[in-house]
Amino acid sequence: MLDTLLRLDGQLLVAIQGLHQPWLDPIVSFYTKLGDAGLLFIALSLAMLFHKSTRRAGVLALCAMILGLLVTNVTIKPLVERARPWLVWPITPLVTEKDPNSFPSGHTCAAFAAGLSWARALPQKGERIFVVVLAVLMGLSRLYVGVHYPTDVLVGALIGALCAWIAWKAFQAYEEKKNRVY
Repeated sequence: MLDTLLRLDGQLLVAIQGLHQPWLDPIVSFYTKLGDAGLLFIALSLAMLFHKSTRRAGVLALCAMILGLLVTNVTIKPLVERARPWLVWPITPLVTEKDPNSFPSGHTCAAFAAGLSWARALPQKGERIFVVVLAVLMGLSRLYVGVHYPTDVLVGALIGALCAWIAWKAFQAYEEKKNRVY
């Protein structure tokens, strides 16, 4: 069963590699590299700390990303040690990755941890939609550039979403305790 899933995962990634367009390759490669070490999402979250209307979104995202980092890069990746796709399948990645382990996608986890935290706390609907689109595009970019399998991205998104939810619940509990009248 697991062998079948892994084979389908690789075959789907190879099919995605057939979608490459010369004009799109540098754009997607640039965007995916903005996610290295969570840079894009950390920078945006830090910028949000300077504005009262977005401060909660920034704090929530930073907390969710720290939790996501601990779950994905510190815990699961070293335990699973799934080799990057180009080491197993006939593909050439558009970007280089230093970490030889692909499961789960840390870029996608950070993107969803931040994006879904922001979506809960940003004041305007358009902003909330935009940040979720940013997260989805990061996950898709990881497939397009050939450094993750679809399941890596899916699990990274799920972990990021769970971390955003945990950060939100922790914030709600903190607010309730702070506002409790004794």
